[in-house]
Amino acid sequence: MQPVRLPPRPVALPVLAALPLAAVLMVAPAPASAQSFLEELFGIGRAARPPVPPAPVPGGRAPGVPGEAPPDAAPRPAPAPPAPPKPVVLKTPNDDAVVGQELQQNGNAGSLRLERSGSGFTARVTLAGTKVSQPTESCKIALGDGQPLTLSDQGKPSGVTQLATAGPSCPLRLEILEGSVMVTPLAEAESCVFTAADCATTPKGLWGPGAATLLPRAQEFDGARGVADKAVRENYKVMTQRARREDVRPIVAEQAAFSADREQMCRAYVREGSHGFCHLRFSEARALSLATRLGLSGAAPTASAAPRPARKRPAPAVDGMNPGFEAGAQDQ
Repeated sequence: MQPVRLPPRPVALPVLAALPLAAVLMVAPAPASAQSFLEELFGIGRAARPPVPPAPVPGGRAPGVPGEAPPDAAPRPAPAPPAPPKPVVLKTPNDDAVVGQELQQNGNAGSLRLERSGSGFTARVTLAGTKVSQPTESCKIALGDGQPLTLSDQGKPSGVTQLATAGPSCPLRLEILEGSVMVTPLAEAESCVFTAADCATTPKGLWGPGAATLLPRAQEFDGARGVADKAVRENYKVMTQRARREDVRPIVAEQAAFSADREQMCRAYVREGSHGFCHLRFSEARALSLATRLGLSGAAPTASAAPRPARKRPAPAVDGMNPGFEAGAQDQ
């Protein structure tokens, strides 16, 4: 008779069944937070509550709700319009600065000398030209047989002193600029022909010093030329803005003619490219003329073409030397 084997008793089943409960008990919160744990477990805790919107910012707009489109940005203020141009008034040339000076056409031809006569002016003028019969040969004509010519004062219609010769032969208009004189024939033809002397002259142009006097001041003229050119541009802008629509086109044409005339006249001045004296005086005359037409005749200057005095730099200090030693040594 074989012995009967009984099946093994499921001893481990109760132990295995108790493991999940033990795990839950191990991770279960302390008694103080048991309620919160159960609320989260059954879906009644903070996760199930509706979100609370954030508090509004003091003095500002409340933050938007999640998912809401951001508010439109505030429009930026429009930029301020540019300031309107203001007329520029340059210093009026000093008439006495040319009295007694020997001036030459383009700095190298003829002779012009202004003198005071009471409250007016006289002039001695010698014109350089070429012979009519032999254009390759030069000639000279002394107006008034070399005697001083009486000049009539015509005021300052263009912002500078304007004079005129009274003689019938080759009448001229003289405008006194700074250190120079602008000469323009009053006859229709720009040239004056003296048949008896077989000489033809063209006195139009700037009469001023020679190149030897102007070259050392080239840097001074360069700085002043920028001021004069800016004054011309600003006054031209003001004129076009104040003018009626039908008057703008003539002003534009006049400004273009000014630039062309300056280029044509000043290219004949001796060594103009090295000192720019003619360009400067021509631009100053134009700026003063525009300012006068704007009703600013005799107004106080608002810009100066005079160069600024150079600032002296202190001598560099030498290592190991007291900065006041050199000054003290000079005082002894």
